[in-house]
Amino acid sequence: MPVATGTKRKRGEGQWALGYREPLNKNEENKRNDDGLNVRQRIIDIYSKYGFDSIDPADLRGRFRWYGLYTQRRPGIDGGKTAVLEPEELDDRYFMLRVRIDGGQLSNDQLRVIAYISRRYARGTADVTDRQNVQMHWIEIENVPDIWEALESVGLSTTEACGDTPRVILGCPLAGIDADEILDGTPEIAAIGEQYIGDAAFSNLPRKFKSSISGCSAQCTFHEINDVAFAAVRHPGTGETGYDLWVGGGLSTNPMIAKRLGTFVRPGQVPEVWAAVTSLFRDYGYRRLRHRARIKFLVADWGPEKFREVLEKEYLGYALPDGPAPDAPRGGIRDHVGVHPQRDGNNYVGFAPTVGRLSADALDVIADLAARYGSGRVRTTTEQKMVILDVPPERTEDLVAELDQAGLPARPSAFRRHTMACTGIEFCKLAIVETKARAADLISELERRLPGFDAPVTINVNGCPNSCARIQTADIGLKGSLVTGPDGRQVEGFQVHLGGSLNGGDGTTSGFGRKLRGLKTTAEDLPDYVERVLRRFSEARTPGESFAAWTARAAEEELS
Repeated sequence: MPVATGTKRKRGEGQWALGYREPLNKNEENKRNDDGLNVRQRIIDIYSKYGFDSIDPADLRGRFRWYGLYTQRRPGIDGGKTAVLEPEELDDRYFMLRVRIDGGQLSNDQLRVIAYISRRYARGTADVTDRQNVQMHWIEIENVPDIWEALESVGLSTTEACGDTPRVILGCPLAGIDADEILDGTPEIAAIGEQYIGDAAFSNLPRKFKSSISGCSAQCTFHEINDVAFAAVRHPGTGETGYDLWVGGGLSTNPMIAKRLGTFVRPGQVPEVWAAVTSLFRDYGYRRLRHRARIKFLVADWGPEKFREVLEKEYLGYALPDGPAPDAPRGGIRDHVGVHPQRDGNNYVGFAPTVGRLSADALDVIADLAARYGSGRVRTTTEQKMVILDVPPERTEDLVAELDQAGLPARPSAFRRHTMACTGIEFCKLAIVETKARAADLISELERRLPGFDAPVTINVNGCPNSCARIQTADIGLKGSLVTGPDGRQVEGFQVHLGGSLNGGDGTTSGFGRKLRGLKTTAEDLPDYVERVLRRFSEARTPGESFAAWTARAAEEELS
C-alpha cells in the first residue's frame, strides 16, 4: 500500500488520492453509504410525515447537518454531563436550523421571511452568528419542508449550512458599497454558490470547509482563520486588483493561522481556484482521525510550497503568478459598526444586537427601519452585528435614534461593540456553560462599572473548547469549563486566554495570546475579573498601546 508522501506519518491517513478509499471511521462509513445531500428527500417524504421517532440515527446525527439541522440539547442537562452522556441522551426532539447567508447579504423580503419563520416555527428565536448566518431554535421536523419552501421562495436555503461540506462563504457586508473597498467580491461568491454549492463533487469532504472572499480594506472576514480565503490586494507593479490566496486557517482545539501561498488570483479566476483548493482537500485531506481532518493539518504537514505545487500541477493545470500580501487592516478595527459613507453618497449604519441575539419582533423592526430609511437592504457581519444600507445623509441621525430606541445601538459602548458569544449550553450539546445571557450580563456590568472605557478590547465567550466564538484571537477569550468554587464544588466558569490578535497583512504578527496556567474564573466572579484586568490595562498602557501588546509585556500577577 502506498505511503502518504510529504508527511512523516507512517499510517495511512485515509487520503483518497493515495488509494485509501476504505472508510476508517464511522463518519466516513456513513458518508460512503449515502451522500448527505440525499437526506432532503427523506425529510420531505418520511420524517416530516411520521415524526421524530421515524428518523434514522445516521441521518439524525449526521446527514441532517448537510441541510443545516442539528438536534438541540435537552433542557436540564448540566455541563458536567456533556462529555459523559450518549448522544441520544443529550438530544432533544427539537432542532437548531441554520440559514445560509453567503456574503451576509439580505434583501428586505428575505429578512421578513426569516422573521416569519422565527415567529411561526421557532418560538421567536434568532441569532446572528459570527459566520454571517442566522440560526433559529425549537424547530420541529414536521415543519421543515414548509420552512424550506418559505426560504426558497425568496432565494435562501439551508443547503450545506453544516456538515462536511463547503459551508457559508464569508464576504464583506459592504461589498460593492464601501467607499474604501479594494474590490467587490460579490460576483465571485455568487458564482461559487451557483456552480458548486449542493454539487455532489464537494458533498463528501474530509471535514467542514470554511471560505471567505473579501475586498474589504478593514479585512472584516478574518482571512487568517479560514480554510481557504481570498483577501483583496492591489499589485504594486501594475496597480491591478486581485486576491491573495490563503489556506489552512482554523481555531478549535488546535488553532492555526492560515498560510499564504504567495499567489495573485484575478477575480475571474476565483471560482476555479476555489474549486481546485476544495478538490485538493477532498482528495488529499486526512480521513482517518476526525480531529485531524481539517485542511489545516494537511497544510501544516506539507507546507505552503508543496501545497501550491500540487494545486497548480494536479488541479489547475497552470501556474499562478506571484503576488503581494494584504496591507494591514484599515484603522485596526475589523468591523462595520457605526455610520460610514458609501461610494454613492449615502451612508451605511452598522448596529449591535447584544451578542447577536435577536427575536422575530426585532427582525421585523430592522426590516421596517431598513425599508423606511434606506433601500431595504440589510447585511450580517462576522462580529454578530448587522448593517442597514443606502441611508441618505439627512436621514441618518433619525435612523440612529430609532435603532437606539429599539435596543440596537449604532454607537454602542466598547463592551457591546466588541463582545461575542457562542450558542452555549442553552441549546448546544457540546457546551459546558451558559454563554449568551452571561455575556449580556457582563456587558451591562462593565458599562455600569467602566462608563468611560473606550479602548477596542474584544471579549469572546465560548461554551466549550471548540472556539465557535474565536476565543484564541480575542483580547480576552473565555473558554467555558467547570471550575472549583469557593466552597470546593464544581461550578460554571471560564479558562482565560489573553492578548489574542489578528493583525492582518501577511499574518506573521498574528497570534493566539497567553494562556496562563491556572488562570480561571467562576462565572459569578467574571465581571470582577474583567473589570480588574481592564483597570490595570488602563493604568499601565502607554499612549496608543493595544491590550494585546500590554498583555505580552505584563507580569502574570497583573493578569490574574
